[in-house]
Amino acid sequence: MSRIISFRGLMQSGDIETLRMSTNKGLIGYRITKFQLFPHKPGSQDAEDVMKIYKTPQSTADNVVDFSDQRLIAASFLTAGASIAYSYSEAVVFDLEKVNQDLYITYTDTNSADKQCNYYIEMEQMALNIDEQTVATLKDIRNVGSQ
Repeated sequence: MSRIISFRGLMQSGDIETLRMSTNKGLIGYRITKFQLFPHKPGSQDAEDVMKIYKTPQSTADNVVDFSDQRLIAASFLTAGASIAYSYSEAVVFDLEKVNQDLYITYTDTNSADKQCNYYIEMEQMALNIDEQTVATLKDIRNVGSQ
């Protein structure tokens, strides 16, 4: 049986936040089902926001998105504002990924003077059997070594 949990927040450009997901035994898994960005001041300032979710801690937040990075689990881009004719948002979630450890969100804005952005994340929570727990944990260990 699974349930949906959600996270929301406001980040400053350059911030890195931790979503506390880990449990003592690692038998609870999570899969991202929704990842959305929303401007801090809609329609009043231009913004080009890049937010990414990683399975391992990050040292910097930047606007480089590399899908070959096995630590990356989701990425989202939002462009919106006063001088932009239309808003555009794109989110990519690698939804087959089950994780049982903490996740790390990075955010950068390459255009705005405000440099803030809201996020909303929904995750499906599920019980993992011992085999799934071992696979999820070993993937995280392997990815730490690949930095």
